[in-house]
Amino acid sequence: MFTIIILIFLLVILLSSIKIVNTGYVYIIERLGQFYKVMEPGWHLIFPFIDHVRAKISTKQQILDIEPQSVITKDNVKISVDNVIFYKVLNARDAVYNIENYKSGIIYSTITNMRNIIGNMTLDEVLSGRDKINMELLKVVDQITDAYGIKILSVEIKNIIPPEEIRQAMEKQMKAERDKRAAILQAEGDRQSAIARAEGEKQAKILAAEAEKEANIRRAEGLREAQILEAEGKAKAIEAIAEAQAIAIAKVNKAILESGTNETVIALKQIEALQEMAKNPAHKIILPNQTLDSLGNIAAIAEMLNK
Repeated sequence: MFTIIILIFLLVILLSSIKIVNTGYVYIIERLGQFYKVMEPGWHLIFPFIDHVRAKISTKQQILDIEPQSVITKDNVKISVDNVIFYKVLNARDAVYNIENYKSGIIYSTITNMRNIIGNMTLDEVLSGRDKINMELLKVVDQITDAYGIKILSVEIKNIIPPEEIRQAMEKQMKAERDKRAAILQAEGDRQSAIARAEGEKQAKILAAEAEKEANIRRAEGLREAQILEAEGKAKAIEAIAEAQAIAIAKVNKAILESGTNETVIALKQIEALQEMAKNPAHKIILPNQTLDSLGNIAAIAEMLNK
């Protein structure tokens, strides 16, 4: 019976001397009250009653959600701000031995520095400068937590809640801005529409003027062609008359040559003169006897020409 008790006691001691560390965690081991080592993930052997697990530290990325905090801005507006912090333990020994509670250290460091930063900004700057506040908080808090082995990955502002009267004023301001933008867009649309209509009317007038110009040019071209054709017709008529006169003169010259006298020419000239004078009814024709005597010769010449 005593032997069984001893075996059970030894088995318990053996089992208690084996420590298994899960992935994502490390164990801080103390030996006789002093830091001994950091156990990495895996299985390890320790001395029961001599070695002691001081703390189990997660090496995964962790999140701290800070409750809303009242902050007064530079222009004396009391607002409520809450943050979310993403961090990771890089040095488990420092996180255990350099600070009593590293999570509380992160929270209070963030709250204190957030009040300092926002206290130097107006409400409008706070509402429009979240990224700036996040960057400054990340820089300051990361420097503080570096002493106890914590790496601050990100600091994000979740909400900024101003007082009720401020929210109502902001809503009215935003509504006025929206109405203003709508009116500006409407006016711009009307202006663009008026410009488009004016441009269309201008183009229509230009096209009408060009069409009228083309029509006038075509009418002028047609008139010019008609005048040219008329002039060509007159020229051809004059040419035909000249040719006829030339043929008549040639016949007269031939008759003169055949008769051998110039009296025929004189008689023809007299006939032409009498014709010109007879065209005007105001002229009076007085014929001398010599002229009457020559009528017979003229009749003879006319008969010859007819032949």
